[in-house]
Amino acid sequence: MSTSTQNAANRAANRAANRIDTKKLVLAALFAAIAFIVSLLIRIPLIPTFTFLKYDAKDVIIALEGFILGPWYAIATTVVVSLVEMVTISTSGFIGAIMNIISTLAFVLPSTIVYKYCHNLFGAVLGLVLGVFNETGWMLIWNYFITPLYTTGMSREVIASYLLPVFFPFNFIKGTINACLTFILYKPVMTALRHAKVMPQSVGTAPKTSTAVTLNIVMAILLLVAIGVAVWMRISG
Repeated sequence: MSTSTQNAANRAANRAANRIDTKKLVLAALFAAIAFIVSLLIRIPLIPTFTFLKYDAKDVIIALEGFILGPWYAIATTVVVSLVEMVTISTSGFIGAIMNIISTLAFVLPSTIVYKYCHNLFGAVLGLVLGVFNETGWMLIWNYFITPLYTTGMSREVIASYLLPVFFPFNFIKGTINACLTFILYKPVMTALRHAKVMPQSVGTAPKTSTAVTLNIVMAILLLVAIGVAVWMRISG
């Protein structure tokens, strides 16, 4: 291959890479906007006594972004959306923003990192399961240390007494709902993006239809159970 031909090929490859990066940046901005809108519209306090424990579905949007674009995009969106929330709809200030970032990343990072290196159905399920348990565990620690800093009349000792009966089920149910929704929505969202030619067509081996359908049914059942428990917590709280 001549030098001029090779240079032309390199320039073409660079232009293609720049187009892909531009598409990813635009898509990341879209995910960030959707995540904020979802957080703005869906903020459900599950336990009346603890009004600051609200379920919102932005973690689903950010997890989908991480699955599609990669963990670094999910990290950036998490920080941006949490800071925007801090100056718009949040009442807990900077500390609340930190808690939001920790909570979202505790769920999203294990999910998206595992899926990045195990890019198949098993990797998606394993990553989401790890995300649920990781978020639940870390939030027990951070609720103990940070929650007393922005809640009135709740000392660290009081918070400690509520870790297992309140904070553990809240975070576990929240994580389970988000994991199920992420799994169920991933394929339709990815298919739509491919049809819109925003993302390239899949080159991997698709999972067996029966396996995918079975897992979607299982996730749907888990989602219904988690929502049922969340409703029960809301009524009995």
